[in-house]
Amino acid sequence: MSAATDQPAPARSGPQHSALRRAIRENGAVASIAFFLLVVAVVFSLVTDNFLSQPNFLNIVRQIAPLMIVAVTMTFVITTGGIDLSVGSTLALINALAAIALGAGIPWPVVVVLLLVAGAAVGAFQGYFIAYENIPPFIVTLAGLSMIRGLALLLTKGYSIPIDPASPFNEIGRGWVLGVPLPAIIAVVVLILGYLAFNETTFGRYVTGIGANAEAVRRAGVNTRRVVFSVYIVNGAAAALAGIIIAARLGSGSSNAGAGFELDVIAAVVLGGTSLFGGRGTMTGTLLGGLTVAVIGNGLILAHVSPFLAPIVTGAIILVAIWLNFRLFRTGRTNR
Repeated sequence: MSAATDQPAPARSGPQHSALRRAIRENGAVASIAFFLLVVAVVFSLVTDNFLSQPNFLNIVRQIAPLMIVAVTMTFVITTGGIDLSVGSTLALINALAAIALGAGIPWPVVVVLLLVAGAAVGAFQGYFIAYENIPPFIVTLAGLSMIRGLALLLTKGYSIPIDPASPFNEIGRGWVLGVPLPAIIAVVVLILGYLAFNETTFGRYVTGIGANAEAVRRAGVNTRRVVFSVYIVNGAAAALAGIIIAARLGSGSSNAGAGFELDVIAAVVLGGTSLFGGRGTMTGTLLGGLTVAVIGNGLILAHVSPFLAPIVTGAIILVAIWLNFRLFRTGRTNR
């Protein structure tokens, strides 16, 4: 009798436990990175004197803008099950082209438009091979990483090309609006647009669906190749915008710009809970992941950690945070 009376209890509690586990999987990764960011911020506020100062905060949001812009579009790329290792090289190429074009006397608004088109063209070139020729994204963008950076080196001959300090173009990277850095405002606009596109549009649902089960989405009548192709175009344009902002902020164009940039972007996206296996992404997590990467870098500088040791510490912290997400919330293989 006791066995018979004990059996219904698990059946009644089963759906509740299942719902709880699902809620943890869907929101736990974002909550964990938010908690991790808070812990890191508290630690750096205790070991440094001016981490929590307003000038430092504004410095962080200004410096994070290029990374955040590309992290937003990289969330789309990774959610489809892809990857783009070439964004740092695209940033460098656009960075160099900005200085070259401005030096040739082309009006700066025209330069900005042409550079955004150039970035989209780079994304389209790679997206074609990924979407229509079925070449793995890792291979295509790894080749792109080398070719695009090589083109930037060819154009600049390895030298940094200065931009006229009086050019209004520089305001894109140095301007302020109501006490807020203009790059940060641009990044917030991109983040809002990315959030709406990812969560509130059919395109965003297609992106998630392709990462979870591309064949099922294709059989539902969706042109999955076109969706994947579009994702890489947008990502290329975002890398171009980041290159424009950095060129304007530094007042020069260099083929060395954006070295390692792609790794920071991917780290920010994955830290936020987007699955490297595709099918699951979160813009809120991407925001928190980007802030975490920026705060760690800024805090280590303020703590006077050796620049030779800082990459080791940064990498170790990111690895631990991602491991905790994968281990505790199974974000690597959970589809939404």
